[in-house]
Amino acid sequence: MYSTYFLIFIVFFLGFAAWLLFVWAVKSGQFEDPEAPKYRMLDDDDEDDNHEPLPKP
Repeated sequence: MYSTYFLIFIVFFLGFAAWLLFVWAVKSGQFEDPEAPKYRMLDDDDEDDNHEPLPKP
């Protein structure tokens, strides 16, 4: 019987921790614009042109 109470306590603790992480993510703006990351990879990065060419073998 003791193990059942312990498991219930653990489940409530993990659920509360997950809820706190979700609230933190919402308040920090993690879900503000879910569409932008998939278009950000298509942007042309002209500023990052200072790569040295690879040496020829």
